[in-house]
Amino acid sequence: MLTDVKIKSLKPKDKLYAVADEKGLSLEVSPKGGKWWRFKYRFDNKQKRLSLGVYPDVGLKEARNSRDDLRKLIAEGIDPATARKAEKQSKGDQNSFEAIAREWHSKFKPNWSEDHAERTITRFEKNVFPWLGANNVNEIKASELLAVVRRVESRGALDTAHRTMQQCGQVFRYAIATGRAERDPSLDLKGSLPPVRTKHHASLTEPKQIGELLRAINGYSGQFITACALKLAPLVFVRPKELRSAEWSEFDLDNAEWRIPAHKMKMRVLHIVPLSKQAITVLNELKPLTGSGQYLFPSNRTKTRPMSDNTINGALRRLGYTKEEMTGHGFRSMASTILNEQGWNRDAIERQLAHSERDGVRAAYNYAEYLPERKKMMQAWSDYLDGLAAGADVIPIRKA
Repeated sequence: MLTDVKIKSLKPKDKLYAVADEKGLSLEVSPKGGKWWRFKYRFDNKQKRLSLGVYPDVGLKEARNSRDDLRKLIAEGIDPATARKAEKQSKGDQNSFEAIAREWHSKFKPNWSEDHAERTITRFEKNVFPWLGANNVNEIKASELLAVVRRVESRGALDTAHRTMQQCGQVFRYAIATGRAERDPSLDLKGSLPPVRTKHHASLTEPKQIGELLRAINGYSGQFITACALKLAPLVFVRPKELRSAEWSEFDLDNAEWRIPAHKMKMRVLHIVPLSKQAITVLNELKPLTGSGQYLFPSNRTKTRPMSDNTINGALRRLGYTKEEMTGHGFRSMASTILNEQGWNRDAIERQLAHSERDGVRAAYNYAEYLPERKKMMQAWSDYLDGLAAGADVIPIRKA
């Protein structure tokens, strides 16, 4: 058996040698004087050994305690080597980029829309995890992150590359805040990607063209539900996802209001859409068909889900409008452009468009801001569209 006195007296030799203690524990002495604890054991009729540390960092008593713990595992039918590997992987996984990114995603997901949350995790799964997911978050270099985002850029998805970089930075900063990383390597990559050219959703803003579009919509010969969605889109100019996922429970036709819950909105704030007489007419036409269900515009396949996100755009294509001419999102640009030209209060327009409010708390408490003016504006807008559809030379009511 070894003692501390004996261990200290062990001198290096020309070759590595070992001195036994007991129960499989021994101390190896290298030609350079280093001393390593080793534990030898048999498992499944195979001779194996594990390192228990370096002397004097690991003393004799500590080495024996470790050996005894490993022998207990063997008695329980567990291979100590397998157990140690699993423990090491577990600790490594906890600090891997993927583990922390998923933790960050889960923590902030309740604050996002369903679409944003899904796009975010999908972006990581396709663009980041295959190359950086298993890496320790504190060991990832700026050059490694740059290689990932440039791989995205190389396929022509520059906007996605920028978003990937930005969200990786958020994960690194989350890791710093939770004590698992020391710095954010994305900060070193500022300016490493070319800027994104802003792309606007295709839209019609010339009154004559809008009138032609509205007449085409009124003559749409496809499914009735799709026709109603097309008719309602320019009257409410909400985001396509908000329109197609509209639920009957959100509408108060007596008070001419559509209240979209916060969880459906991009900015996670309740949004009020005043309904014009024309919008209510469309809803009353649709209600006998879908009013007993959840959604105004259910899917063709099942009433438990809303229509596809391609339905509106597909209908516009069937009407002869290309994606460069008009999109479902384009009704928002159409309304914004013309209402501003007509002189309506810019703040009322922005609130009706549910654009982002820099002060999130303020936005949460001011969803009804400018509501009386917005009600007048929405009715005037519908009347204006009626005039365009009729082919009249409409002179807009200008606001001071």
